[in-house]
Amino acid sequence: MKTKFINGVSSSPSMSLGLLVTENALQVQPDTVEEEESCKEQLIRPDDQPDSDTRAKAYLWCREFLHGAWRSLSQEDFQITVIRGGLSNKLFLCSLPDGAQSVGDEPRSVLLRLYGAILQGAEAMVLESVMFAILAERELGPKLYGIFPQGRLEQYVPSRKLDTCELSDPSISVEVAEKMAKFHRMRMPFNKEPKWLFGTMDKYLSQVMRLNFTRESHLRRFNRLLSYNLPQEMDMLKSLLDSTHSPVVFCHNDCQEGNILLLKGRQSSDKQKLMLIDFEYSSYNYRGFDIGNHFCEWMYDYNCDEFPFFKVDAQAYPSKAQQLVFIESYLREFDPGFDNLSEEDQMKVKEDLYVEVNRFALASHFFWGLWSIIQARLSTIQFGYLEYAKARFDAYFQQKKVWAV
Repeated sequence: MKTKFINGVSSSPSMSLGLLVTENALQVQPDTVEEEESCKEQLIRPDDQPDSDTRAKAYLWCREFLHGAWRSLSQEDFQITVIRGGLSNKLFLCSLPDGAQSVGDEPRSVLLRLYGAILQGAEAMVLESVMFAILAERELGPKLYGIFPQGRLEQYVPSRKLDTCELSDPSISVEVAEKMAKFHRMRMPFNKEPKWLFGTMDKYLSQVMRLNFTRESHLRRFNRLLSYNLPQEMDMLKSLLDSTHSPVVFCHNDCQEGNILLLKGRQSSDKQKLMLIDFEYSSYNYRGFDIGNHFCEWMYDYNCDEFPFFKVDAQAYPSKAQQLVFIESYLREFDPGFDNLSEEDQMKVKEDLYVEVNRFALASHFFWGLWSIIQARLSTIQFGYLEYAKARFDAYFQQKKVWAV
């Protein structure tokens, strides 16, 4: 799930593929202050305790799917707290009490993920669960302890999410590159056609062109975005990327700081200190998008307490030198034959990927710009979505001057 803006309605881009946004009409959230406040009151707060029914079901799932001390745990001793509430995925931390003796190698704590009131549909949930299980087996994601129609039990990973400024740390950047390369090398049992990027963007654009806002401040910003002639820009972007070779690989599609964990007890200088999470809309896609999207995220800090709840630093976009360090680490992990190339051939491969990635970075800006316009009408989360859309399109047009040639 897109975790930039958590708490409240899910902000996952996949929602527009048939969840809140349908093919026929936009089922939008309220556009008045009064209605918006009413909706917010219905959302589960993260510091709430789970209701008795959820607690009872969680206890049974843990006892039935886990082993060791969980099998004899009484409901009175069962510990559960809310990590995140909302209308989409809800996360709970389930734990054995401190006094319970471990029987074997059973986990002391697990994450319980419940699919909330807004579901992705049976097909999407099955695909995401299969993906999660495969990544867990290959040690590219958290372990999977149990799966059931209402949700799943996952490994609890003591960690914290990266801060935006840490993406430029050389040690972290190199490991992100290596982990992304391992991700891209995987063969997954999913459709290999790269339909996700432009299929999603086409739907987004269609929905954006049908949107309306009633609040004057929203309408003014929305009209400013429409003045960019987005359909024409989309055609130009498609033409540019059609002429840009980029292999189709299994992509994460949202490798941003909020989806990269720094494992507890590890230092930034340690070799294996990171874990990628949130694979809900990973898919076969163009390699250039996954890397270019990651580079774009160096610019945006979402850890802000004041409106619009994000900051932009265009100067933080990785320099060519920083990109080439990432690219070389990526290529060494992705292609075993890279080290056998001559120095001249290695440089050509790196330069070609450098161009590929920065052209596809344009698609990242366009993608999240469209997504944010829709979220401005859908989401009850306090965030400057239209301001964020403008920031992404500003970056798009700025980088277009360099790369759309």
